[in-house]
Amino acid sequence: MHIPAVPRIRPRLVLLLLALPLSALLIGCGGGRTGTSTPANLPPAASSTARPTPGTAEAMPPSVPVRVTIPAAGVDTGPLLRLGLNTDGTLQVPSTDRADRIGWYTGAVTPGQIGPAILVGHLDSVNGPAVMRNVTRIKPGDRITVLRADGTRAIFSVTRLQQVDKAHFPTGQVYGDTDSPQLRLITCGGTLTHGHHPDDIIVYAALAGRQ
Repeated sequence: MHIPAVPRIRPRLVLLLLALPLSALLIGCGGGRTGTSTPANLPPAASSTARPTPGTAEAMPPSVPVRVTIPAAGVDTGPLLRLGLNTDGTLQVPSTDRADRIGWYTGAVTPGQIGPAILVGHLDSVNGPAVMRNVTRIKPGDRITVLRADGTRAIFSVTRLQQVDKAHFPTGQVYGDTDSPQLRLITCGGTLTHGHHPDDIIVYAALAGRQ
């Protein structure tokens, strides 16, 4: 899964990020076995250029995410894995033996805070379909609920999805500053080719409520 990462999400840091060589920010994505991989292609209309969408709920104080549910995709998984950076500065991803789990990038905000919270999950692995195997079932308006360590739930509404070639990952849109609480869920996309998926699928969501 090729995903640019930043050491820490801070105001205006995206300007510095965009000045860095993209090749230094890429990470690998292990594909599924031939015949067991999950093709993931969004309808063309769903892959339009995404922009941050203002949320309708007040920001929440920081609290580590522990579980994610996405009814539209049949996802109910936890505890979340904590992802950091590899020694080369690339973003860690869940290991293949934890492909049924979603990871949270600890260098970003916690879900519900102002800014983009970053979640990562595999589409598939060498063992077969993984946690985000049904990503293409997600549509704008669907809910993503994140249970947090303080017992509260951040409820996000999907605003749009975007499928992009890994070489053209929209770094600024994913990691850039926002004025409201946002969520980005990243997985692989496209049809498996030579053991790898050629694209990334990004689910954009805005905080819509809290419990």
